[in-house]
Amino acid sequence: MNKKVAIQGVRGSFHDIVSKQFFENPVAIIECLTFDSTVDALISKECDVAIMALENSIAGSIIPNYALIDSHDLQIVGEHYLDIQHNLMVLPNQSINDIKEVYSHPMALLQCKAFFKQYPHIKLVEDKDTAEVAERIKANNLKGIGAIASTMAAQIFELQILAHSIQTIKTNETRFVIVKRKDSSAITNDINKASIKFEADHKRGSLAAILNVMSDCKLNLTKIQSLPIIETPWKYAFFVDVTFDSSSAFKKAKSILDIMAPGFKILGTYKNAKL
Repeated sequence: MNKKVAIQGVRGSFHDIVSKQFFENPVAIIECLTFDSTVDALISKECDVAIMALENSIAGSIIPNYALIDSHDLQIVGEHYLDIQHNLMVLPNQSINDIKEVYSHPMALLQCKAFFKQYPHIKLVEDKDTAEVAERIKANNLKGIGAIASTMAAQIFELQILAHSIQTIKTNETRFVIVKRKDSSAITNDINKASIKFEADHKRGSLAAILNVMSDCKLNLTKIQSLPIIETPWKYAFFVDVTFDSSSAFKKAKSILDIMAPGFKILGTYKNAKL
């Protein structure tokens, strides 16, 4: 029986591509149109694993997903970096002059903004998912409507690509994380990266002191992201990714941070995919 994996999006979406590249064996995907419903599928045990985009090299962090992982006590058990190439696709036998509207995910539209300045007659419309638009164009025979999606989506839904790699910055990577419920068994092989969360007091040097502990324990900080603590105005939680050469170095840092960093929490330990 294939492993069930919840993804944000439908067949041919970038999350679907990650599901094919990350797992060694074929998986059964559960299509979810929002990240909230992706997490719901995991919490309700409809699946054992979910895939969530966390940051993009152009657009930055997807902040609500940090909050989803934290508030639902999910654990990150892996990560995957995907080269994102956006393509403009339509029903066959149309030219770009025939296209009146292009629908896609807000992130995709943002990354392709410069391309569409050449075509002021095209209206850009935000939608829930890249591949879902491609699926809708095919299902409803929508002429004059374009989608921005992956080449896989074009193949699956039999659409014609009018322009390849239309994103403004050609090197465009998204980091995805693989998450499980907190009570699930974690993947324990080759762990050399961790995602942690903590708060910092409103005192001079409090954040620096925590970062110094990481440095002294030979942890390499690869990402730091602050999020406001809703219940306490103007106080922030910090989400940090660190890599390390030995698990003993991380254990040492953990034991110290457990004492000195308010709200310290490990969101996951896993293998660093960016080597």
